[in-house]
Amino acid sequence: MSSFTMKLPDVGEGVAEAELVEWLVAVGDEVTPDSPVAEVLTDKATVEISAPMSGTVAALHGEPGEILAVGSDFLEIATDGAVPPEEAADDDPAPEPAPAPTPAPEPAAPPPAPARSAEAGRRPTAAPAVRARAKDLGVDLADVDGSGPEGRVVHADLDRIAGRSARAAPRPTAAASGAGTAQPVRGVRRRIAERLTSAWTEIPHITYVDAVDVTELERLRGELNGRDGATRLTLLPFLATAIVVAVRDQPNINAHYDHAAETLTTFDAVHVGVATQTDDGLRVPVVRHAEALGLDDLSDEIGRVTGAARDGRATRDELTGSTITITSLGALGGLVTTPILNPPEVAIIGVNKIEVRPVWQDGAWLPRSMMNLSSSFDHRMVDGWDAAVFVQRIKTLLETPALLFVDDR
Repeated sequence: MSSFTMKLPDVGEGVAEAELVEWLVAVGDEVTPDSPVAEVLTDKATVEISAPMSGTVAALHGEPGEILAVGSDFLEIATDGAVPPEEAADDDPAPEPAPAPTPAPEPAAPPPAPARSAEAGRRPTAAPAVRARAKDLGVDLADVDGSGPEGRVVHADLDRIAGRSARAAPRPTAAASGAGTAQPVRGVRRRIAERLTSAWTEIPHITYVDAVDVTELERLRGELNGRDGATRLTLLPFLATAIVVAVRDQPNINAHYDHAAETLTTFDAVHVGVATQTDDGLRVPVVRHAEALGLDDLSDEIGRVTGAARDGRATRDELTGSTITITSLGALGGLVTTPILNPPEVAIIGVNKIEVRPVWQDGAWLPRSMMNLSSSFDHRMVDGWDAAVFVQRIKTLLETPALLFVDDR
């Protein structure tokens, strides 16, 4: 039997390291080609790593939460199959080069761990954050009936179990309740913390807020949604279309800034990131080539990529490459937000709630549907005047939605 040392593969262009989220196998498990062995997290996406061959797991290199370099030792597989010479380990290695010519005797092998077949049963699906929480609660995910898509276990399922446990458990004493619980910050949350800290401390933000009268837009949206078999349109495809139009006159806002290289890269294509809350935390799936999509197609694509992000199905390509981002908390309420940029982008457009307000118009107070846009810009690349002009252009397009459909807009 030969030993194969699997290296951590390149999980994405430009990725030099990844965080080990979870081992999906244990020493003694039987694996087959392409069977999942681990989940790792890059700067954007959780990636499932698969076994390259059949065999028995002999060793695991790394603990969950550890940062591993691409190309470092990852997993060892004992196999009867052929192993590439450069990957094969000596069947009788000595731990250190011995001064005596006689090789060290092979130590007695420990009793083998009971093998678990990779096909013994379907592994319950859940986001890394859900798995970590289940571990903290002492819950075996195999015992949980997932309510998410295709039986995926979500936080609500754990809430239900935790609620039952809380009702059954005795109330804590005053002394016990005064102590906090320290938990390691790992996985997507650690990446979010790193990226937001970097964005907030390294980028001088300017945030510009203005009120937009969306009365006519809401009327138009209602009419379009009333069509037989129509795609249900939210505000977001209209806003994405307005952004596509507005960046034509200000291409430096549809751009990436590389501070180290001192370069600003502008783009003809408009790849719109849509900030999305998931069980794992904030993700930004990307609608590519928004400039080539109509309202219905934009709506469908926004729904598709945000749904994939929430379900944990989004690929790395679907979570990278945005040139400008939309963030919307309007459904929850709130009049003003201060969005943090998604580097290397230089602009993020924030949507706040729509509410009816009295507006003085044509000599009378009229009820109008009003919405604030709270937008942040990288002040190194975007002057305050230019930021205001950009938001004003979006405002004009949303307040007069017919302009969104004019060719010379």
